[in-house]
Amino acid sequence: MKQVSPHRNTHGAMRPESGAAMAGNAVMDARPVTAVPDTLSGNPAGDSLAAPRPVMPTTSHPPLYAAIDLGSSNCRLLVARPYHDGFKVIDAFSRVVRLGEGVREKGYLCQAAMDRAIEALKVCSKKLRKHPGAKLRAVATEACRTAQNRDEFVQQVFNETGIELKIINPDEESRLALQACSALLDERPYAVVFDIGGGSTEICWIKVDNQGQTECIETLSMPCGVLCLTERYAGIKQRRERFEAMRTEIRDRLRDFASRNCCADILDDGKVQMVGTSGTVTTFCGIALGLERYERHKVDGSDLRFDDAERVTELLLRMEADKCKGHPCIGNQRAELMDAGAAIFAAIRDIWPLATLKVADRGLREGILVDLMRADGHAIDPCDARRHTVSHIPANP
Repeated sequence: MKQVSPHRNTHGAMRPESGAAMAGNAVMDARPVTAVPDTLSGNPAGDSLAAPRPVMPTTSHPPLYAAIDLGSSNCRLLVARPYHDGFKVIDAFSRVVRLGEGVREKGYLCQAAMDRAIEALKVCSKKLRKHPGAKLRAVATEACRTAQNRDEFVQQVFNETGIELKIINPDEESRLALQACSALLDERPYAVVFDIGGGSTEICWIKVDNQGQTECIETLSMPCGVLCLTERYAGIKQRRERFEAMRTEIRDRLRDFASRNCCADILDDGKVQMVGTSGTVTTFCGIALGLERYERHKVDGSDLRFDDAERVTELLLRMEADKCKGHPCIGNQRAELMDAGAAIFAAIRDIWPLATLKVADRGLREGILVDLMRADGHAIDPCDARRHTVSHIPANP
């Protein structure tokens, strides 16, 4: 996707919160706006992949589109309008809500987590009222997929915010992430695309033809994200031991998938590329670049070498908690989740021992926006989206 943005955070210090796309992408539109009705969408009942109800634009400007991604860790909003062959972001929001807190153990969303998520969604609702005519799609992922009280939560969200939240399945989640990241793929015929979330990790094995079109051969959704993995291994007090235990679990979960889809000959011939989209990967890249504050335009599309990723892993495992929280590319809200993210990332590198991966600071929200715009006939071609100059990260910055 082509995004035109000044890469500034609208609500705090620049840092990747948990996923591929940052809240710092907003370009505030200075044009006056008018109020929109209280109800932002339709009735929450119905199929989880139902198309959103359009709200007709009230101005002559290009139409507005909005995407909300409510994950196990974060709530994120992106508002944009079509621009050339991509889109221009005009507003964004991201907040850590930890909706998936305890859901694996208890089987349901706890009240405190739901309250945090709804408060964040109220902020999204308020922002959407500043952008009349926006066509919205709001999705929820792993935490809601596994929670017994998901239907009650979806109804409560609608009642309190007017937002119609749809719970999507892992295949749809992977499709949207791939659609967002496809512009970062090069001419190599195969690709591993992964997204480390709060409640799950998705891995896609992709075939790329000579026109740059992609075919997803197989998707694996593991119920192992940074939040649930952190909770599950909390009983292991020794940090290095905990890291290695998490790394081993993920590696074991990946073996069958990798053996079905990728032989050593393909890897050795340089036919496989890798794209990573997650807060873990963007954080690793920011640290490796030595950024004094997180800057999306320096991270998105960068090449991260595996040896640099290993060096950052060792740095994180030696870093004291206070220093980790104070790091400009990590922050207080994500610090305790970094070990789990590092373990998942390390296991992926173990299974696919390539030299580099492409870092994507983009994800579900961008994929949703492409879907919505293309459905309305806009010439949005993610394969021709913006590719900024790659940052080659030095071995010892």
